[in-house]
Amino acid sequence: MIITRFLGVTALALGIVPAAAQELPRTMVWSAYDVGSAGYAEASAIADAFGKKFGTKIRIQPSGSSVGRLQPVLTGRADYGFLATESFFVSEGEFDFSTPEWGPQDLRAIAGRPASFAMVTAADAGIEQVADAKGKRAAFVVGNPSVNLKCEAILAFGGLTTDDVEVVMFPTYAAAMSSMTKNEADFTCTTPTTSQLYELAESPRGIRWIPLDADNKEGWAALDAVLPIMSPFEEDIAAGLSDGETVAMAAYRYPVIATKADKSADEVYAFVKALDETFDLYKDGTATMTRWDLEQSGLPPADVPFHEGAIRYLKEKGIWTDEAEAWNQKRVMRLDAMLAAWEEFKPANEDLPPEEFSAKWKEKQQEVLESLDS
Repeated sequence: MIITRFLGVTALALGIVPAAAQELPRTMVWSAYDVGSAGYAEASAIADAFGKKFGTKIRIQPSGSSVGRLQPVLTGRADYGFLATESFFVSEGEFDFSTPEWGPQDLRAIAGRPASFAMVTAADAGIEQVADAKGKRAAFVVGNPSVNLKCEAILAFGGLTTDDVEVVMFPTYAAAMSSMTKNEADFTCTTPTTSQLYELAESPRGIRWIPLDADNKEGWAALDAVLPIMSPFEEDIAAGLSDGETVAMAAYRYPVIATKADKSADEVYAFVKALDETFDLYKDGTATMTRWDLEQSGLPPADVPFHEGAIRYLKEKGIWTDEAEAWNQKRVMRLDAMLAAWEEFKPANEDLPPEEFSAKWKEKQQEVLESLDS
């Protein structure tokens, strides 16, 4: 069921609309994860802040599927999506999007809160570094490429692949997270506050987070080659951590606010400006919303390139760096190459059976990436 939120009605009715609000559309539609998710809660908090400060009416359209979140943005029925790793997958035409109906899509990021992700093990499993996971039981989730691919990237950090571990597939995310407590697996990869991990921390097996040292350049290069959307992050909120204790993890962007590449730069500029100016109104909405500060959320890496309208504002604020610009140009080049390859590939192969079509597109993707590296 679609749940609708209209915000700022009182302010509009009274005509109390600050001048800055004229830069924003009076109404917007955002897509987000399902009700109860962190993505929905954060989108709601930001929408409330926009309504209070600017009198903007925002309707949030939740969906439990990546397709349900992306389609409204790509068809123009939603202005922005509060997305996760599906934004990277759809930019590459990966997994669910490696079909003639989808393929690579031209999305741009506005901003994205860092969300940490790491390898976690039972303390008695004998794993202290990623490389120690060799030969151990790894909990993966059926039909969840977002989690599984991030875990493959972390294994690469330690010089491993899935061939070096015993992959145990679990039917649900919750089952995979509970597997270590039940001694059905030795490690998995996940966000640090998953409820089942608190149970692991209190169990006889205990819990250990495996560090991803930011100074390990070789490890980070290997991780990036598998999934180029994560960066080093010091996390202090995690199951089993004591007050003041931190762990070196990876961070991806969740939620990442994305829109179509051809969306007006002026509209996007106004959006990210409003996101910045309302920060004090929403920063305490959840335990991690302080990470929407543009010093953290306005810099790459992200799932897709940053929009020119966002970059304009970030430059004005002194946040956008030469390093960020170099990353963005490289990411645009990669996305443009995928889009061009798809234009050639699709008409020549769309009559193939689905599995064969996807397999051939995977080969084409690899050719594209190799051409960019040469």
